[in-house]
Amino acid sequence: MASDQLQQQAQLAMVLGSETAPFETLISHLMSSSNEQRSSAETLFNLAKQTNPDTLALKLAHLLQLSPHPEGRAMAAVLLRKLLTRDDAYLWPRLSLPTQSSLKSSMLSCIQREEAKSISKKICDTVSELASGILPENGWPELLPFVFQCVSSDSSKLQESAFLILAQLSQYVGETLTPHIKHLHGVFLQCLTSDSASSDVKIAALNAVISFVQCLSNSTERDRFQDVLPAMIRTLTESLNNGNEATAQEALELLIELAGTEPRFLRRQLVDIVGSMLQIAEAESLEESTRHLAVEFLVTLAEARERAPGMVRKLPQFIDRLFAVLMKMLEDIEDDPAWYSAETEDEDAGETSNYSMGQECLDRLAIALGGNTIVPVAYQQFSAYLVASEWQKHHASLIALAQIAEGCSKVMIKNLEQVVSMVLSQFQSPHPRVRWAAINAIGQLSTDLGPDLQNQHHPRVLPALATAMDDLQNPRVQAHAASAVLNFSENCTPEILAPYLDGIVSKLLVLLQNGKQMVQEGALTALASVADSSQEHFQKYYDVVMPYLKTILMNATDKSKRMLRAKSMECISLVGMAVGKDRFKEDARQVMEVLMSLQGTEMEADDPITSYMLQAWARLCKCLGQDFIPYMEVVMPPLLQSAQLKPDVTITSADSEDEAEDSDDESMETIILGDKRIGIKTSVLEEKATACNMLCCYADELKEGFFPWIDQVALILVPLLKFYFHEEVRRAAVSAMPELMRSAKLAIDKGKAQGRDLSYLKQLSDYIIPAMLEALHKEPDTEICVSMLEAINECLQVIYVIACIGKAVGKMMIVFFT
Repeated sequence: MASDQLQQQAQLAMVLGSETAPFETLISHLMSSSNEQRSSAETLFNLAKQTNPDTLALKLAHLLQLSPHPEGRAMAAVLLRKLLTRDDAYLWPRLSLPTQSSLKSSMLSCIQREEAKSISKKICDTVSELASGILPENGWPELLPFVFQCVSSDSSKLQESAFLILAQLSQYVGETLTPHIKHLHGVFLQCLTSDSASSDVKIAALNAVISFVQCLSNSTERDRFQDVLPAMIRTLTESLNNGNEATAQEALELLIELAGTEPRFLRRQLVDIVGSMLQIAEAESLEESTRHLAVEFLVTLAEARERAPGMVRKLPQFIDRLFAVLMKMLEDIEDDPAWYSAETEDEDAGETSNYSMGQECLDRLAIALGGNTIVPVAYQQFSAYLVASEWQKHHASLIALAQIAEGCSKVMIKNLEQVVSMVLSQFQSPHPRVRWAAINAIGQLSTDLGPDLQNQHHPRVLPALATAMDDLQNPRVQAHAASAVLNFSENCTPEILAPYLDGIVSKLLVLLQNGKQMVQEGALTALASVADSSQEHFQKYYDVVMPYLKTILMNATDKSKRMLRAKSMECISLVGMAVGKDRFKEDARQVMEVLMSLQGTEMEADDPITSYMLQAWARLCKCLGQDFIPYMEVVMPPLLQSAQLKPDVTITSADSEDEAEDSDDESMETIILGDKRIGIKTSVLEEKATACNMLCCYADELKEGFFPWIDQVALILVPLLKFYFHEEVRRAAVSAMPELMRSAKLAIDKGKAQGRDLSYLKQLSDYIIPAMLEALHKEPDTEICVSMLEAINECLQVIYVIACIGKAVGKMMIVFFT
């Protein structure tokens, strides 16, 4: 150990010595693809940071100034920024005054010398990071004069750097810039109206002025920049007129940010700005991404209703023109053969980026502006589209109707007859994709306009869906009809469903025998929902349905049929709950034997059966009640294992461009914290959340029968009260706390507590309640806070009933009465 330390000290002395080569080698090793080399370099770098911060900082500054290697200079800038970021590793206060002074002058010198644009930006980031910590205390009086000097220089590079720094300072410490508001106004106006300024400089100035306007604390100060607004918009239009769409897109992204945060700043120029954005959105000669950004600006402006209520509603033709643009985007869909031969409902062959943008923005626009504004415009445009000959226009109308339903539900419910008639008329379309879109609309409307739609129009909708399931030439239409039955039945009473069950169940059983797995899966999901919604009315179909379901469960063993088997579990358990314990008991034994045998096999991490099986066991428990207790020895070990899953987290630098590209991975959720990018695998979190919910369910259902598992479950779930990676995990943990307390009390009361007495309950409460109180103070989600308070109240009631007021309750009183 001592020899290792001596060796490290010798290496450190060499790296920080007068020769530059060893230090450059250390920096290059920090970028190495070899884990061993990189880890060794990180250890040495951290040792230098702890023992020789001044030398390390000056070495980095020297490398940034003089290294002939661009990658070395770039890395030096990044490392300096990390050292000067105000976090646990903040180095600045540990540096001597001469070192601090040298660093400040070196970085300003580097801004003047650096020719590579990407490195220059990194230096500006480092300068801004340092300034945000020391500028408010006048720790860098030379900085702002330097920045203003750069703005006035003839060098485009220096002008751009100055505006980059001003933009970041506005975000970090805007209050230090407000005394210079008059000077900044002149600087921004001069640059944005200049004929000689380059497009890069104007974009940097646009970024700076928008950041500065956002940091101003009152509208009077912001209004001083109203005369700059036309020049800001001109930056966009000039770029488009010059054919420079890349610059135009940068300008649009900045203006979108302004529209979202300070929409009222735009109000005096609103007609002109919105008119320009609509022209861009309508210009089919422009790149899609440019048009999409213009649409995003307009929708963002519409969504800013809390900051600027009603502002866009008053604009002439705004809604009509924007809705027409979005409808046109929905028309951009190809009749791709792959759509017809798809193996899953998720296949979106033929859908373009325009189509996806249109869908998303119609949904957002309807939620933002509501039915009174949107519905009249929508119905007018739908009427024109539905008499056209092109199938794409019919398809677009139906997709649009489904997208606006959530935001316009109150108004659409008043016109249900018109809405339903319009959709059902398209069930007869000669084009399969239009029929699919009509079924899709009914499914969405069943969710968004239910239960009114179900109560008023079941005689028309259910027979239409049953007929759609006969479309043998188009499995996707059949599968989607089954999915729509699911949507419809979820908002449906058993009495409404009952007269249609003969037809629906028989059709779904036919689909179960279809050769297309997608259709079978859709039929299983629909059967499960119909059984769940019809409850005792499903009794008469049990003997016919259950053999089909058990056959799939037992025979769908191929890897390609994992989802089919998983859905059969879901369906069996819901059918069992619908018909009740007495009817289901015999089949339940066979089903549970299959599940137990599956439980003993090793499954792949992405196997959907794992999650579906956890939920199926819980439903079987609800159905069988205390008769389920013998199976708990099999059910609990894997459930406890799933509840203890560690989040699959990857932590990388937020600056890393490679990892930024990986953030498109739908299986990962990415958040940025400081200079770190944190990626979390969502499937692991979802399995963990499901398991925690199931544990709560078992405790609730089995009551005193859950007693043998209380200690293990409490030790797992109590720490999860502060599991900040996933809200659903915390919700489940909160819900389980009073259930565990009640299970313990009932077991003690009934003499089933394995010899434990009331002291055990007090011990349990002393563990649970303080942990909940601590978690309550740190909980970021308001709804979970409410759930926690309710759960604490329930726990206290259990304690009060037995007059067991111990230190947990005392602590509770202290918290709430001081």
